Amino acid sequence: MGDYINQKVLPKIMKFTSTRPITALKNGMMYTIPFIIVGSFFLILGSLPVESWANWMNSTGLVPYFNQIYNFSFNIMALIAVTGIAYEWARAEKIDPLASGITALLSFLIVLQPSNPIVNQAGKTIVTNSRGITGWIDTGFLGGKGMIAAIIIGLLTGWIYSWFVKNNITIKLPDSVPANVANSFIALIPAAVLLTGWGLVYMFFDHFAHEGMLQWLYQVIQTPLQGLTDSFGGVLVVSLLITFLWFFGVHGSAIISGVMTGILMSNSTDNAALFHSGKALTVANGGHIFTQALLDQFGTVTGAGITVGLLFYILFFAKSDQLKALGTLEIAPAIFNINEPFLFGIPLVMNPVLAIPFMVVPALSMSLTYFAIKLGIIPLFNGIYVPWTTPAIFSGFLVGGWRTALWQALMLAMSFAVYFPFIRTYDNTLLKQEQEKLAEENKEKSDTATAQA
Repeated sequence: MGDYINQKVLPKIMKFTSTRPITALKNGMMYTIPFIIVGSFFLILGSLPVESWANWMNSTGLVPYFNQIYNFSFNIMALIAVTGIAYEWARAEKIDPLASGITALLSFLIVLQPSNPIVNQAGKTIVTNSRGITGWIDTGFLGGKGMIAAIIIGLLTGWIYSWFVKNNITIKLPDSVPANVANSFIALIPAAVLLTGWGLVYMFFDHFAHEGMLQWLYQVIQTPLQGLTDSFGGVLVVSLLITFLWFFGVHGSAIISGVMTGILMSNSTDNAALFHSGKALTVANGGHIFTQALLDQFGTVTGAGITVGLLFYILFFAKSDQLKALGTLEIAPAIFNINEPFLFGIPLVMNPVLAIPFMVVPALSMSLTYFAIKLGIIPLFNGIYVPWTTPAIFSGFLVGGWRTALWQALMLAMSFAVYFPFIRTYDNTLLKQEQEKLAEENKEKSDTATAQA
């Protein structure tokens, strides 16, 4: 089976994940992370659901300023993504990436047909239907709501822009012209074609669909995708795929996150908007269970496979020298959710003895958490983005409060219970091998001493 997976299945997976669209998507989405983290920080400060804190914040008058930072960092994720994806596509083609990214950004804005109502600072609706009104940008699509559109526009724009440049369909200036001037003219023809093309797309949707392209994509593609992933089946498949790929030595966390980040971050921004609005953070109000927090804090916390259970066994129960040595190396990395010493040192990769708990633990953790949220045992995650290196328990508190932190602790304890019988068997096997090796070495020393005597 291992030979079949390595020879037939994994090459196809690696070929798919190495394609230009997936690489551009994965790398381009990474540009959103630092700005989402900054926005999350101000979201926490401005919307912490503690009455005394909220009263104090309102008295300082800082909330509107914190909201401004939050709105134009966390809530413009789609703008950053569309720019980053087109940028990464062009960069991989070894052509000027900035012009490609800017072209994608402008393309996104061109097809942005306003559709949300216009409200004043007091929250009163001024205009119910904003379609056709010019001179303002519908910010509702700049965040998670416009993410699928950002991915599609970023990929298409990066591909078409690169095709024009690679095929020399550009304006060329003499070598004596400064590079920055020459690059601006190189971008002229592909940018003109692309912006005109997206303008025609805008006209098509306006005249025939009577709604904007972004609104249509949100209704027809993004909403069903969010609903499909935001299910027990979606949770189970994602959790199993990560460890399945890791078992064969492929970085499952990076591959699955690269594909899923757009949808999961869209779910997160919907939750963050609810959390920020003061409405009840519930599924009925549009909240989501499967967000980036569920994957990071309950699927890969302490590393792929949630290996803190292994670490606890090794530190307090291990008998073999190999595991004891690895335990001391893994303590610090595990705090920050890094477990490569275990993945390749125990190893967990291609280890049939530990394959079952390695795949079962994260699947069990994410599934139990899914139902815990669904049953109201713990709340929906607030949409705040916590860096994946944030230590366990503290990360649970940030995304869902003390109940989520306690639940996260229970899932970590569960990992020890599941791993225990398997790692004990493996530990005994290693101990036996070490004892046999030591006995053989001692025998060789004894035979050598006898021969010398």
